[in-house]
Amino acid sequence: MSFPSPSASNPSLTTSAYMVSSIDQSISDDEVASLPSESTSASDLDTLSDDYSDAEEEWRESIEQLELLLTMVLVPFVGKFLGRKCAYWSWTRFMEWKYPVEVVITNPATYKGAGVIEAMSPL
Repeated sequence: MSFPSPSASNPSLTTSAYMVSSIDQSISDDEVASLPSESTSASDLDTLSDDYSDAEEEWRESIEQLELLLTMVLVPFVGKFLGRKCAYWSWTRFMEWKYPVEVVITNPATYKGAGVIEAMSPL
């Protein structure tokens, strides 16, 4: 049995029509009758609700772990970092206000040479 081609220019349509016809011929009524029927009994619904509750419990545990990670690791780390930045900034501002000193370097070569000599000297 051959089917007329829906469009000679489109081979995908021809292939799909052929595939459908071969599937129709290979399945018999006896095979279809022997397939298990779908049931919606109370036990199936209990299984679905159990699966749903297990998935929901796992989801809540995952959220709990993320909250612990956030509160035990990230918040203290960020707080420590920002606290130190704030302390350094405020201490610098206080010292500049309390002891206003202006440093003027008149000879950069001498300044660099003194730094090198100081770095090379033993403690």
